[in-house]
Amino acid sequence: MPKNKKRNTAHRGGGGGGGSGAAAFLTSTFVDFPGGQHRNIQPFSDEDASIETMSHCSGYSDPSSFAEDGPEVLDEEGTQEDLEYKLKGFIDLTLDKSAKTRQAALEGLRSALASKLLCEFLLERRMTLTDSIERCLKKGKSDEQRAAAALASVLCVQLGPGIESEEVLKTLGPILKKIICDGTASIQARQTCATCFGVCCFVATDDITELYSALDCLESLFSKACLKEKDALVLGSGPSSGLPVSALLAWALLLTICPASELKKRLETHFHKLPSLLSSDDVNMRIAAGETLALLLELARGMESDFLYEDMESLTEMLRALATDGNKHRAKVDKRKQRSVFRDVLRAVEDRDFPTETVKFGPERMYIDCWVKKHTYDTFKEVLGSGLQYHLQANEFLRHVFELGPPVMLDAATLKTMKISRFERHLYNSAAFKARTKARSKCRDKRADVGEFF
Repeated sequence: MPKNKKRNTAHRGGGGGGGSGAAAFLTSTFVDFPGGQHRNIQPFSDEDASIETMSHCSGYSDPSSFAEDGPEVLDEEGTQEDLEYKLKGFIDLTLDKSAKTRQAALEGLRSALASKLLCEFLLERRMTLTDSIERCLKKGKSDEQRAAAALASVLCVQLGPGIESEEVLKTLGPILKKIICDGTASIQARQTCATCFGVCCFVATDDITELYSALDCLESLFSKACLKEKDALVLGSGPSSGLPVSALLAWALLLTICPASELKKRLETHFHKLPSLLSSDDVNMRIAAGETLALLLELARGMESDFLYEDMESLTEMLRALATDGNKHRAKVDKRKQRSVFRDVLRAVEDRDFPTETVKFGPERMYIDCWVKKHTYDTFKEVLGSGLQYHLQANEFLRHVFELGPPVMLDAATLKTMKISRFERHLYNSAAFKARTKARSKCRDKRADVGEFF
């Protein structure tokens, strides 16, 4: 029986027939792609790899597991060298001839970077990684473009504001704008690129003219969806409706860092258009428009405490109707979600109030007490997924954005005592579920008509 081979260095470009060298780094995994479904990535065969070599290399497990277990995965399952070796392999595989291999490598990198800070590693390979993302955006198909754009977002969040992230945006920004505005490109790819473009500009933009240019680009997308007076056109709920939703949310994010003079100008131009989106057939568009209106009102009132929208009475009536919507043609889940959001939006418009939320991460707590902070939090949650909690603890840029101060330093022993095993977490959740069910059963009057018929 042959002896185990040493680690093989993944060679660039791969080989014919599905990605030579990929077996050393990609096993059969489920990769969690933001905004999409889990995909089953099958291993790519290597004619020269023996069974023992494959067994040896199978230690490079699914990088998406980093997002589940957090930074402690290094202490339990490997070393920093193993992680960096794996990531170098993924970077090499972004140049593979196989589209599936490139996509899996991009998604593996995104999962790893979303769950652990690797600033020094990235600074040494920033140009290589940026070139790979650029190539995949230019030449890849829809799914590969989405994976590349998602990785670009996390890369900028990792690098934070500074010359490095500015260079990334300078290289990738024009390509992202081209895809966003390309009517022949995949709607899903354009949607992910719009979110990515907004996040990268939020992190890296230092030139005010570039910020205004980004706002113009995003405005061109959602402005087309705005209904004009006496226009019978209704925005449908098909795949195309996701693009103006992403553009609107990215635009709102960038408005939070605009100078007051420019913010006032944009509000005067676009605020009166947004109420028309509340009539959309797509629940996600209605919710995005409602939350954006609440955000813009908060920003406007921050500049002028006596700010008053000229058609406030009509807007309030629309918001109240959505907060109590009983349209039987809409799904119950959509109605519940919509009513919950618009109750808060109506409260913000009428009473200038916001229901404070508490976010727990490690030993710390963060209070979300305004629409600006809520929208910013929701955006980075979409980009980082479950890795956001770790980044809130350790990422200086995000801690600055949310005014959390310098990272809290904890020793390994403290971190270990704070960690709860999966089994203990399962028992706790089961007990909480049973207690909640019993409490609700006592309060529920079975004779009452609690059904939803509208």
